[in-house]
Amino acid sequence: MLDPGLRRGGAGLWRAVFLAWALAAIVLTLAMFRDIANLHFPDPDDAMRLLEVRDWLAGQSWWDVGQHRLNHGAFPMHWSRLVDLPLAAVLALTSPLFGGEVATRIAMVVVPLLSLLAAMLLIARITAAVADRETTRYAVLLAPLSVPLIYQLRPMRIDHHGWQIVLALAAVALLLARPTWRAGALAGLALAALLTISLEGMPIAATIAGVAALAWAWRPERRAFLRGMMGSLAGGAMLLHLGTRGDGFFAPACDAMAPGWLAMLAAAAVGTSVATLADRTLAMRIGALVAAGILTAATLVLVSPTCLAGPFATLPPIVYRVWYLNVLEGRPVWEQGGHWAAMSVGLPIVGLVGSLRAWRAAEGETKTRWAMLLVLLAAAFAISIMVNRAGATANALAIPGGAALLLTLLRRARRVTSLPARLGATAAALLLASPGQAAAIALVLGNALAADTVLPAADRPNRPACDRASDARGIGREPAGIVFAPIDVAPDLLATTHHASVAGGYHRAPGAIAQVLEGFASAPDAARRIILASGADYLVACPGLNETELYRRDYPNGLWARLERGERFDWLTPIKLDTAAMAWRVNRRLPLPTPAR
Repeated sequence: MLDPGLRRGGAGLWRAVFLAWALAAIVLTLAMFRDIANLHFPDPDDAMRLLEVRDWLAGQSWWDVGQHRLNHGAFPMHWSRLVDLPLAAVLALTSPLFGGEVATRIAMVVVPLLSLLAAMLLIARITAAVADRETTRYAVLLAPLSVPLIYQLRPMRIDHHGWQIVLALAAVALLLARPTWRAGALAGLALAALLTISLEGMPIAATIAGVAALAWAWRPERRAFLRGMMGSLAGGAMLLHLGTRGDGFFAPACDAMAPGWLAMLAAAAVGTSVATLADRTLAMRIGALVAAGILTAATLVLVSPTCLAGPFATLPPIVYRVWYLNVLEGRPVWEQGGHWAAMSVGLPIVGLVGSLRAWRAAEGETKTRWAMLLVLLAAAFAISIMVNRAGATANALAIPGGAALLLTLLRRARRVTSLPARLGATAAALLLASPGQAAAIALVLGNALAADTVLPAADRPNRPACDRASDARGIGREPAGIVFAPIDVAPDLLATTHHASVAGGYHRAPGAIAQVLEGFASAPDAARRIILASGADYLVACPGLNETELYRRDYPNGLWARLERGERFDWLTPIKLDTAAMAWRVNRRLPLPTPAR
């Protein structure tokens, strides 16, 4: 299944990939050594993923992905067990040798780095399918320099995004390979796994399928690939859904693979297969594909019309406003910070320019492959503009074009006779081909300057700020109980202490999320009733974190804002922690105040 371009690269190219990956792995591990040692999770979802795997290994059913230490056990989740498999495998192999704590850290380093290796190998394969060996080598070097890509594939980042990137790249690599039925079937299986892991991969999966369909319309000899891909996509999704949901196979859902989505994929497979029979003219083929698309959309509308509104349409107002709108990874690029926006869009723009130039210069089958990659990149870039977390895949698809442009610029730089000018031109070429690095350098310098800036007295926080959610772990010294904690802090507490909590940031339990938000945002008497109703034994929060800053800023008379200002209430007994986090024991015995008439 290797492409001719990759075979031409030979063992030397594979060695280049492994050497570049090994260097990147060493640098990333050293850079994150403190976080690894202290089990500092990059994101609440990474803590929750570790907890899901531990719960499964401890006896929770394969079919049950609910989180039973949240909301008194009634906390459904939409996650897939597929992502748990590699983590569970490493934990099962290493725990008997090193113990649970060391094994956890090994798994949280090894698994993301293996996904990084897979991504780099696939990027090399994609580049080799459209360019020469030298360009492919530069692509291998550019991959670890993409900040959005490395953000999702670095040690400790064990959530599902890394594997989604890998599976999308696998489907693209197969799309650019020789268009056989087998290649198509493997691409379809990759897309089926992508969608089973998370339905947020639907836009890029639909894009890859759409490009495969258009490629057939342009070149009818690609019929076998298209049929193989669509058939295995539908069939593979059905089998994976059965294998991961079991007796919940027929449960309706809009946020995960479910009967409605399976029916849509089946309609797409049948419609596309029928469409490939109309292959006399380009117009007939395009028309047949449009008809197949209408059938696919109509199937979803008829079977699951409520899914058209999206999974967040029915969130309570406070949950939508305070939580959902502030989950920046799901928001458009213009709502991100300036440096992160630049790091997200820089390489895709360069990749589009480089891919367009390479397409114009190519001939024959190579020109067709560049055309497919160019369309995929343009679509992935458009998706990433609307949903920031899609930026990593867009960056990965931009690397072949970026490498082609970099090689062109470096060849021009080599022709400069003056050594200083040649060095400057070379540096400029590297920065132009990897603009995210320039933005990252600017961000580091900006943070360093900001750290030396003394804030005016009026702008100073009321108390020291937490460095991260893990500052709240000191509550683990208290007897086991229920902790009323911010939704971004709760997953860390569950993964590192014996406590339970009320809610995390997972939309299938909007009532529990609303309870936490209202508890911190409401006036003290109302907040007390909410907290007592939750059954909480403790109240914990971290000053300075994004979530608590929202409470302080938007609800200045709410419980959290008043606690942070130093106010005390007789129903909360302070607990001293060794960090900037603040904690109290909830006194249940005091009578509730009589509501004002």
